[in-house]
Amino acid sequence: LQSTGLIMDGAPVSAFAVYRALRASLPQQTHGVSKKKREIDICSSVKSERRKKKLKQPQTKVETSPSFSPVSRQPHRPKQQKHINKAQGEENTTVASISNRMEKATKPSKKAKMMKQEEVEVVVACKIPKTSSDGGKSWVGLSLDSVLQDLGNIQNSRERAAKLFEWMIAPISSEHFFSQIWEKRPTLIRRHNPEYYKGLFSTAEFDRILRENDVQFGVNLDVTTYSNGKRETHNPPGRALPLVVWDYYKNGCSLRLLNPQAFCITVWNFLSILQEQFGNMCGANTYLTPAGTQGFAPHYDDIEAFVIQLEGKKHWRVYSPRKTTDVLPQFSSGNFRQEEIGEPILEAVVEAGDILYFPRGFIHQGDCHPDEHSLHITVSSYQKNCWGDLLAKLLPASLQIAVEEDVEFRQGLPLDYLEYMGVQNFDMDDSRRISFIQKTQSLIKKLGDYAPIDIAVDQKAKEFLHDCLPPVLTEAERAHSVYGVPARWENGAVQDTVVQMEKDTRIRLLRHGIIRIFNEGDSCLLYYTTDNSRVYHKEEPKYFEIDTEHVDGIEFLIHSYPKYVSVDSLPCDSLDDQLALATFLFEKGLLITKEPLEPLTPMCLC
Repeated sequence: LQSTGLIMDGAPVSAFAVYRALRASLPQQTHGVSKKKREIDICSSVKSERRKKKLKQPQTKVETSPSFSPVSRQPHRPKQQKHINKAQGEENTTVASISNRMEKATKPSKKAKMMKQEEVEVVVACKIPKTSSDGGKSWVGLSLDSVLQDLGNIQNSRERAAKLFEWMIAPISSEHFFSQIWEKRPTLIRRHNPEYYKGLFSTAEFDRILRENDVQFGVNLDVTTYSNGKRETHNPPGRALPLVVWDYYKNGCSLRLLNPQAFCITVWNFLSILQEQFGNMCGANTYLTPAGTQGFAPHYDDIEAFVIQLEGKKHWRVYSPRKTTDVLPQFSSGNFRQEEIGEPILEAVVEAGDILYFPRGFIHQGDCHPDEHSLHITVSSYQKNCWGDLLAKLLPASLQIAVEEDVEFRQGLPLDYLEYMGVQNFDMDDSRRISFIQKTQSLIKKLGDYAPIDIAVDQKAKEFLHDCLPPVLTEAERAHSVYGVPARWENGAVQDTVVQMEKDTRIRLLRHGIIRIFNEGDSCLLYYTTDNSRVYHKEEPKYFEIDTEHVDGIEFLIHSYPKYVSVDSLPCDSLDDQLALATFLFEKGLLITKEPLEPLTPMCLC
């Protein structure tokens, strides 16, 4: 043990500590799994030469700070970053490697200059040349208002999502993004067009939200600083009133608005469409940073991040994951010290109209130029949506089924297995250990025969339906749904409350993926998203029980989308059942009709 460096204070450590040290000295193979979950890992053998390696634990410091005094609100101003401004080189190539496309707005590190194309992409969007104020070539695309208006004319909501995503990352194609960039490397798209994302969110909109809504410190808004290597949060209790919030900002504090979709209808609409592209919840935070300051310490996140610069500019540095366990992690990191993270692989000034993407696990930090503030919105997705998350639901169910159906899983363990198995027997040279391990591995492999994969996927789907934002209806969707029926109180009486489906009424679901059927015990439940809250998980999942004779009809509607079908084509036992199902789903806001339903007149009711 002396040669391994595992003698502490002159006394040998425990066998368990030795085992942990030996495991830590092996090359890491498990991505994104916390150290705690690996400590009790089991392996069959360890080569003797690996035992000589000394344990080296990275030092990660998570800083916490005392609450900031709401009286003075005078934090130390963060140390300003040094910037080297150079003229942006004008080139017509769309996609280039980091070696010849590194942003010249800041001086990149020596390591960043050496990065290969497969590690970082910088995209200069200049297919439609137009001279910008700084002499660069700008990317002139459709405005956000025009894009959203055009999307309203697309019948298939999945196509809407794809079109919106293509606009968001233009000129990169979706195919190139998901095959070459997604979960692999950071990418910066520079447009030289500060108006590109205009209308999504603004400082004026942020001010309106403060004035008109009950924004709470620590719940909806964080006040932060990062100075001299120290990250602090300065949230007082209570409502975030404009006078207090803008005083913090004036004194150098960054403002992070959590879940802006709860307050801003444009962000809500944007994310509710985009979530269909990913089949996963899309969230967002906005970050307003004063000139010459930094609000957050270097860290990595557990989400795929799309940083959309809305106003001003920000100096960004992005770093590779420090080790294999930080690649596509399941959990976000704490705050890192500058000396822990090495040199950036991408360093650039991101300006209004640009978008910066980096996968989960890539460390990042951003600071403002001394002469201009920054406002950006980070759109995020794919939190807890990896194969491991699916298997976490699948394997326990597989084991339960296997134990119930296969006697081999119920046979007793060997009488003497405690004598040669366990951490204290890790180094024992005993044939019984080999047999025990082989038997265990055989049973694990056999679990696949009992895996209820569709049921596990349904559990993930149920979580997604709960996470989803409710849809923002287009004008056509509203007019052709229950929301367009002009039922009202007028002239002292209720008016226009009766509409009637006919057998030839053509219907379809409101959106793709807004409903899903689940079997729970002896019941069939229909989960849906249209009544979800704009605030994440503010309410319980929405569902109702359906009659078994209606299951086929609902599945028919799901698989027919986006085509309209007649009511009498629903696979139900009778016309009455067909009309009852169509009427029920229409009144729940889940169906639209090809032609608006007209209220019946009093003469028609007689």
